[in-house]
Amino acid sequence: MSPILDRILGPRIPPEELERNRGRYLTPTLLFTFAAVLLLISIFMPYWKLTLIAPQYPKGLYVQAYLNRVEGDVREIDGLNHYIGMRPLAEAATFERSISFIGVTVLGLLILAAVFVHTRWALLLALPALLFPAIFLADLQFWLANFGQNLDPKAPLSSSVKPFVPPVLGEGVIAQFRTWAVPDIGLSMAIVASAAILIGLWFHRRAYKPLVEATDQA
Repeated sequence: MSPILDRILGPRIPPEELERNRGRYLTPTLLFTFAAVLLLISIFMPYWKLTLIAPQYPKGLYVQAYLNRVEGDVREIDGLNHYIGMRPLAEAATFERSISFIGVTVLGLLILAAVFVHTRWALLLALPALLFPAIFLADLQFWLANFGQNLDPKAPLSSSVKPFVPPVLGEGVIAQFRTWAVPDIGLSMAIVASAAILIGLWFHRRAYKPLVEATDQA
């Protein structure tokens, strides 16, 4: 093994040490693996749900945002958006949706790779997945603001609705509609994965920092 690679991967666990403290080294491995599995499963789940309620729609209209598509009452909502000058939902985040499956798969693989790294480089590998839920919400908020602030002035009802920014989470108001935005199961799984990574990093440092320090002093 090259010195650079050895420096990145860190010291290997002596067999007698592993036998004596197996749980200490197994805990971060299990947490990282759990996080990776959750992220990979979340690919197929909806990440975000928006419900719109108005007198003419007492049961409400809803859309569910997956990583690569939008489902639900998309046609009805696009029809309403047309009158106020908002672009179709399918035009949002086209690049993000095109790379979402590959991107989240890579995040999961990076977490699994962190299992084999016994130095602080494990943090670098796990950091993208750790931040992923926040990045997803920030990107979603960007597109909500982009659509709400750039209404077509030639739309039939453009004069009746001022530019707006729908909240990415919680309650909001758009014209006569009351909106409610919540994380869906996919995003919830990604958040749990982030928590598992954070805890795993603490156990990882607790387990491997003494080994790294002992190796440096040798």
